[in-house]
Amino acid sequence: MDFDFTDDQESLRDATRKWVEKSYDFERRGGIVKAGGFSREAYGELADLGLAGLYIPEADGGMGMGPVEGMVVMEELGRGIVLEPFVQTLIAGGVLSSYAPEAVKAEWLPKIASGESLMVLAYQERAARYHVEKCEAKAASSQGGWVLTAIKSIVPAGDQADAFIVPALADGKMALFLVERSAAGVATRGYVTQDGARVAEVTLDHAPAVLITLDGLAALEHAIDIGIAATCAEAVGVMDKTLAVTVEYMNTRKQFGVAISSFQALRHRVADMKMQLELARSMSYYASLKLNAPADERRRALARAKYQLGVSMRFVGQQAVQLHGGIGVTDEYIVSHYFKKLTQLEMTFGDTLHHLGEVSGRMQDTAGVFA
Repeated sequence: MDFDFTDDQESLRDATRKWVEKSYDFERRGGIVKAGGFSREAYGELADLGLAGLYIPEADGGMGMGPVEGMVVMEELGRGIVLEPFVQTLIAGGVLSSYAPEAVKAEWLPKIASGESLMVLAYQERAARYHVEKCEAKAASSQGGWVLTAIKSIVPAGDQADAFIVPALADGKMALFLVERSAAGVATRGYVTQDGARVAEVTLDHAPAVLITLDGLAALEHAIDIGIAATCAEAVGVMDKTLAVTVEYMNTRKQFGVAISSFQALRHRVADMKMQLELARSMSYYASLKLNAPADERRRALARAKYQLGVSMRFVGQQAVQLHGGIGVTDEYIVSHYFKKLTQLEMTFGDTLHHLGEVSGRMQDTAGVFA
């Protein structure tokens, strides 16, 4: 299989990396955290690069690209531990392009592609524990439309987004709906997570909604898998930079008159970090390449990828902090923020143990078919 990137993909990587290095340094990121964990200005700069339209067809104002291009961009955003929820933009573009009626596409896709509107997935509920099929939100038909009643938790930039993609039960079956944040009956409570990003609790009380699709579970699973692939790629970028910062520190930190990078035991630990990074990178590639596979194959592949990424993230993050010593957990030093980001990503779209269970369950199901 050819793992070389095309010239266009390399140009996309280069443009994203230059923006991160020049426009999203540690100082600016710290200011965004202090301001609440989200910057519409920074998000607009990403949109100005055309990145918000990656998964949106050219006919709707997007770039019409695919999972590999998404992976390339997310790796670079991970290197800069960018706070703005760009994963959600990929999800919104992919879900609306694949499932929404033409009228919804015509209204929303150009606005998402231009960065005018930020749309995020609001699917998590307090009792669900990563199981996407569990849903207590209710949808009811009303005067030719729909109204939703729901409480959704940990919604990325939920009090800043312009609209939500919301799963809810319609006549006992899950469907996906679009709800505008400015609509009547919508209430949000924003807060900052441990990695500095902004999320919100979103409450819908008979809020007016537009139907995206009645095949809600399949569409939601697809949305989650887009999110997993993007999160895996982001984590690779975070780990890559974490390793680089750790190596730089070891080359400058001296003990007994020599750089600690000369100690064989510590060099072995760095080699183990590098091995985990490369395992994660290969599984991130696997995840992105499987995004367009049939649903069962795709879900199995994405669970495998997220499990390996979870193992690698935990190992690389913990080793980085231990090799730095006490400075590795101080707020003033950058590696602590990479560690926090890895911890947060490990729990995003299902933690490691959840996906281990998903892999095991799907293997048992497959074994049962051939028994």
